[in-house]
Amino acid sequence: MTKEVRDCFVLALKDEKKGKKHKGLLIAKPDNKAAEEYIAKAKINLQLCDLYKAQGYDYKIPEEWFYTLYYCALAILSKFGIESRSQKCTAAFLRYAKANSLIDYDDDFIDRITVYSSKEEKSDVDEREAARYGSSITSKEVEAKHEYMNNICKKAISQAEEIVFSDKEFKVPKDLYE
Repeated sequence: MTKEVRDCFVLALKDEKKGKKHKGLLIAKPDNKAAEEYIAKAKINLQLCDLYKAQGYDYKIPEEWFYTLYYCALAILSKFGIESRSQKCTAAFLRYAKANSLIDYDDDFIDRITVYSSKEEKSDVDEREAARYGSSITSKEVEAKHEYMNNICKKAISQAEEIVFSDKEFKVPKDLYE
């Protein structure tokens, strides 16, 4: 797990030095304002789920659930002072931070934004893509889990808020990026 996160920092730094847009994690300054804005954006995304449901646009809802969870993750990374351009690296860092007791954040929220390369492993990323690129506008499956997923998102927002609005100083261990 440490190697995967370290690779995210190393590869991003190499890309940046070559003048390319990185696809990993970069150290930046901790940004409480950005963290708070990501929380606000997550809340708006969750509201969109109800609007889309009311209008019968079920295909948009899995995307909003995913991005609600992803914005919570980006809020946490902002609190640490990490810029991310990779869903995979974002989830890897959160998993590392949780395993090393740097944050208290449910594994379920991390699992849901994880990009898996194996076809057998599914996450909300796959559901978002299936809904986004499929031909259906409405979905009984989305309708059936609407309340459940909204509650998952509310819990993720709550836990992310605890981290973002805490007075604790979050630091990225130097062995990850030096």
